Amino acid sequence: MRVALLVTCINDAMFPDTGKAVVRLLSRLGVDVDFPAGQTCCAQPMVNTGYLDEAVPIVRSFVDAFAGYDAIVAPSGSCAGSVRHQHDIVARRSGDDDLANAVAETSARVYELSEFLVDVLGVADVGAYFPHEVTYHPTCHSLRMLDVGDRPFRLLRAVRGLRLTELPAAEECCGFGGTFAVKNTDTSVAMGADKVRHVRETGAEVLVAGDNSCLLHIGGMLSRQRSGVRVLHLAEVLASTEGR
Repeated sequence: MRVALLVTCINDAMFPDTGKAVVRLLSRLGVDVDFPAGQTCCAQPMVNTGYLDEAVPIVRSFVDAFAGYDAIVAPSGSCAGSVRHQHDIVARRSGDDDLANAVAETSARVYELSEFLVDVLGVADVGAYFPHEVTYHPTCHSLRMLDVGDRPFRLLRAVRGLRLTELPAAEECCGFGGTFAVKNTDTSVAMGADKVRHVRETGAEVLVAGDNSCLLHIGGMLSRQRSGVRVLHLAEVLASTEGR
């Protein structure tokens, strides 16, 4: 199986340890992971702000960069959701039938990390060790666009030493939403404050999620409150072992 890592812009620029964790994790499970150097943005920021025509070259570049792989794995429900749902809209709007066909073929091979582990590899216990009390935030795109369901919870419950605590109002949005946080700052902050309050109510040491964009927002507020709660991507928890 030829597997490509769609590392995402925010991970490449700000959270490189997440991409490295995905490679360590998949390699430990016997998967050879490639990193297509030609990959760029998934086009989500442009589509979300209404620049669908401007997104066409980016979608075309995505199809070219990830051609020929059996699976494309992304440590982000947001970006995986964009490829699986928004690329088709952009391609059909362009009127380019060849692009639309290529997008349909490529997007069908895109998986959010927990989907790939549970559905494709068929594993829940990845051999991880993480002796901490953890609570999990199911991000909006993974929850609503991809319907990942309980896959992340199944993976976390199998981690040795990990104590999983339920997050109150877990399915409520954290308020980030990319450009939403910029255009609707007061609302974003209020939603984030609610999420942080619920996180702190759990008494957990670590907040885990599958999108670093959400963790950036929530983690910033937790840090400013000097809460002592740290945030960590799901991939980094699953890549952790007793010897590392």
